[in-house]
Amino acid sequence: MRLTQGAFSFLPDLTDKEIRAQIDYTLDRGWSCSVEYTDDPHPRNTFWELWCAPLFDLKDGAGVMQEVSACRAAHPGAYVKVNAFDSTRGFETTRLSFIVQRPREERALASGRIAVEGRTQRYTIQAR
Repeated sequence: MRLTQGAFSFLPDLTDKEIRAQIDYTLDRGWSCSVEYTDDPHPRNTFWELWCAPLFDLKDGAGVMQEVSACRAAHPGAYVKVNAFDSTRGFETTRLSFIVQRPREERALASGRIAVEGRTQRYTIQAR
């Protein structure tokens, strides 16, 4: 199963050159980047582990790519993503988020349904 969270998730994995182009795109617009990772890609897991402090002052994509490479090396079996934040309106808004590394084998997720009191249905999502 291929995890489809964030931009470009239905496309083939991006190359480092393509990742750098996306990072340059975000920096050209004045957005700040951050790098996150997780081994639990559950759809409700919106808070991944932050790799380093958000890179608010960087203007060169090489610095972001350096953090991406360091995170990949430290967590070779994890999902790694880049987020781009826009703070021009006085509060941070995520403008772009995309996965830059996946584990070799991705776990499948399955949904389950349980009938409870009355006609109520409860749904769960579990990793297989």
